[in-house]
Amino acid sequence: MTSEPLQTDTRERDAIDALSDSTSEASLRRSVERSEQIWDDLAEHPDRYRMLTGDRPTGHLHLGHYFGSLRNRVALQDQGVDTWVLIADYQVITDRDTVDSIQERVFSLLTDYLAVGIDPARTTIFAHSQVPSLNQLVLPFLSLVTDSELRRNPTVKAEQEATGGRPMTGLMLTYPVHQAADILFCKANVVPVGKDQLPHLEQTRVVARRFDERYGRAGEGTTPVFPAPDALLSEVPNLLGTDGQKMSKSRGNVIELRMSADETARAIKKAVTDADRHITYDPTGRPEVSNLVLLASLTTGRDPEAIAEEIGDGGSGTLKRVVTEAVNEHLAPVRARRAELEADPAELRRVLAEGNAHANEVAEATLDEVREAMQMVYA
Repeated sequence: MTSEPLQTDTRERDAIDALSDSTSEASLRRSVERSEQIWDDLAEHPDRYRMLTGDRPTGHLHLGHYFGSLRNRVALQDQGVDTWVLIADYQVITDRDTVDSIQERVFSLLTDYLAVGIDPARTTIFAHSQVPSLNQLVLPFLSLVTDSELRRNPTVKAEQEATGGRPMTGLMLTYPVHQAADILFCKANVVPVGKDQLPHLEQTRVVARRFDERYGRAGEGTTPVFPAPDALLSEVPNLLGTDGQKMSKSRGNVIELRMSADETARAIKKAVTDADRHITYDPTGRPEVSNLVLLASLTTGRDPEAIAEEIGDGGSGTLKRVVTEAVNEHLAPVRARRAELEADPAELRRVLAEGNAHANEVAEATLDEVREAMQMVYA
């Protein structure tokens, strides 16, 4: 097989350009429609799906993570979906100079995962840096993308704009390819993402298609080495931080899952509200007050309008008391389980070691397939 220049067909170029610029309503609509089809099929045939998702251990998980993704992971696991959760420790160094406290944060993530109900008997939990064959896939995948495609990726563009003239690392530039390796090494066919993350997934789909087209496994009647994964979109509650700004670990405006009941009460007591004593649920006109009402709704399962009406003229003091009680009651079993896990670090190490071992088995088998397709088997 002779080497050919990398070609980008019109479909791929349009998909990447449209999604990276967030201008293609048609592309977004197709992604939404496909996601809805998957949700419907998943309810009947969960065994058809392997899902990969994960987090960077740059801090401790908080209520935004819990309501935005963790609960959904547990629900999919419980439905019978083959679930894989990545602790992306290598990705910490894409935009950071140090890895201070990374070991503590990796085990903190793992503790939170198990405390909220992720079951290592049904979900593979593994760390990026412990799966060499996964990371080796990055090399052939890099040959399948162009420099301009990578620079058009929204995350890469945002990082480039935020550097203030500081050179961007090669790892940051190739971040979308590393993500492709994360997804494709285990042949995940669904990935939970928000709409703003669709360009990353489209880049992964392009890598999967190009690999099979270039190395001869995409012909009629053949099975491709890599499935092209689909986005699994879901509505994520728009929770703000306690200061009324975007929830962010770096802002210090979050309620972490590891906080005690008293620490949670103090954080909510300092939450920003407004001068109107009458409590209403109006996310547009009263975002800070409505954010607290939403938090009470999410933790009790009650309608936010009903909660606001019930508090009425009780003011922000009553609102914060209601929210504090709701959050602490909801998180009580999570905190109890977390305390048990923290008291048994050997169990945490065992769970991660088993997950890493399983991920390595799968990654090595995938790498063998890749070498065979590339005619790089020499023994």
